[in-house]
Amino acid sequence: MIYTSEVNNMCIVSKGPNHGPAPIPQEGKWIKAKDVSDISGLTHGVGWCAPQQGACKLTLNIKDGVIEEALVETLGCSGMTHSAAMASEILPGKTILEALNTDLVCDAINVAMRELFLQIVYGRSQTAFSDGGLPVGAGLEDLGKGLRSQVGTMYGTLKKGPRYLEMAEGYVTRVGLDKDGEIIGYEFVHFGKMMDMIKEGMNADEALNKATGKYGRFDEAEKFIDPRKE
Repeated sequence: MIYTSEVNNMCIVSKGPNHGPAPIPQEGKWIKAKDVSDISGLTHGVGWCAPQQGACKLTLNIKDGVIEEALVETLGCSGMTHSAAMASEILPGKTILEALNTDLVCDAINVAMRELFLQIVYGRSQTAFSDGGLPVGAGLEDLGKGLRSQVGTMYGTLKKGPRYLEMAEGYVTRVGLDKDGEIIGYEFVHFGKMMDMIKEGMNADEALNKATGKYGRFDEAEKFIDPRKE
C-alpha cells in the first residue's frame, strides 16, 4: 500500500463504531451481505438495447452467490434470440459478480443483468421473504403449460382501428365485433398445449381443436374477422 506524504504526516484518530452493512431480506432471513456468496434469491430484470428495438426479461435463481437457473426471454429482435441461447449456457454456474462482468453478446441482455444485479444485492428479490427461497426449476413456472413465454402483440391504426394478434392465452385466430364494429371478444390457440398434445400422438386437427379457446363475449359477436388479413 502506498500513501502520500500528506497522509503519512497525519496523526492517528481512532475509528468509532462500525456496524457493518445494513441487513437485507433474503429467502426468509435478514443477511448482512459482505461477500458474493452471501447473496441468494430468485428475481427478474428487464433490459433494452441502445437503439431500443428489442427488450429482454431475465430471471435468475441464485443460491449462495451462484446462478443455478437462468430464464432468458426476448422480444422484438431476431438476433437477440441467438444471444439468449448463448446466455442460457453462459450464466448458470457463474457468480452474480462474474455474470455482471460477462459479455452476454446482446446489449439488452447485458442491461437486464445489470438491473437484476442491483435488485438482488439490495434485497429486492421476489423471494426476499420466502423461507428457503424457491427450488431450482421455479423459473419455468412463469411460462405455464407448454413452456411458452407470456407474449402480447397488438397493432392499431387511426384509419382501420385495433388488431389483437397474440394475447396471454395464445395466438389470436379471430376477433369478434359487435354491431358497432367494436371488439367484444376473441378466439385463440394455445400453441404450447397444442404441441404437447401432438407430441403425445394426437392428430394435429384434434389437437388444434382442443387447444382453441374463446375470451369475452365472442359468441355474441355480429362479425368475426381474421386480425392478420381483414
